[in-house]
Amino acid sequence: MNDVVLGIETSCDETSTAVLVAQRGTPELASLVILSQDVHEVFGGVVPELASRAHLRVMQPVVDKALKEAGVALSAVDAIAVTAGPGLVGALLVGVCYAKGLAAADNRRLIGVHHLEGHLFAPTLDNPDLEPPFVGLIVSGGHTVLLDVLEWGRYVLLGQTRDDAAGEAFDKVAKLLGLGYPGGPAIETLATTGSDRFEFPRPLLREGFDFSFSGLKTAVYYAVRDCDDLERDRADIAASFQTAVFDVLAKKVMMALDTTGHGTVVLGGGVASSQALAVHMADAIRGHARLVVAPPRLNVDNAAMIARAGWFHLESGRTSTHYLDADARMPWPGLTRDSELLPTPSRIP
Repeated sequence: MNDVVLGIETSCDETSTAVLVAQRGTPELASLVILSQDVHEVFGGVVPELASRAHLRVMQPVVDKALKEAGVALSAVDAIAVTAGPGLVGALLVGVCYAKGLAAADNRRLIGVHHLEGHLFAPTLDNPDLEPPFVGLIVSGGHTVLLDVLEWGRYVLLGQTRDDAAGEAFDKVAKLLGLGYPGGPAIETLATTGSDRFEFPRPLLREGFDFSFSGLKTAVYYAVRDCDDLERDRADIAASFQTAVFDVLAKKVMMALDTTGHGTVVLGGGVASSQALAVHMADAIRGHARLVVAPPRLNVDNAAMIARAGWFHLESGRTSTHYLDADARMPWPGLTRDSELLPTPSRIP
């Protein structure tokens, strides 16, 4: 039984810890600390070595802060949930090694968590009644994944990106437009002053469940290159690019709803922090399904979602041994990729 679970997340450039405490049998978030690294901004992207070193410097203070804010002593922690993958292997190693040390020091249970499964569990912290089945869309800097979530711990992969993830495309387009890093918030802000007048492609719009954003990114490159007044057109390019991405995401979700018959869509990942995406998706599925999105602090990489997914696995009797290792390409437990199990769309709108 879980009473207190400490979560640790270091898969990329956020050092995060969280404490979940049992309240009437339900895990409730007692504290969440997220320390973002600003050292990467000058490079326009995450530098893995710098990320690892930054995690090392702040790991202990971030854990101490989460415990203090929760009013929980380290001795009261029953189990440690840590992101074991996927992610930057050096960054993951910092969290995994620290978690293993804490677990071994006082014979605590340890559970390695798949980062993307954590994103699926994030909305349950504010919506504890959320239960499968539902369609899950995880959109982040490194992943764009569409899932049929049959039950917790049992998932069918419907589609994923064939090249750039949506968040990566936002970062690269932001760089083309001379905006800051990360690109998503900068483009969303600029797009509010622009209009969707550039006819950018919607790749693979009606071709199955997979995504592709590299061609769209290239189309933006040519639009910027051929633009005779970027200052005049920058906001319109941003708005047109953002709308193209959102149109593709919404269309694939509608196809998944049509295939599965589910009545709920869960949107997660760092890009899901975009209010513009939430509004676009809600409009697209209105009358077909309800949309559930966690607040931004639970959509960015954070330890609360890792602790919550870890809580589920611990309650189910699963633990990791002291041989737990970081895995940059960690397989997703419970995920099937068997094409024979994938639903076939009855219609493609």
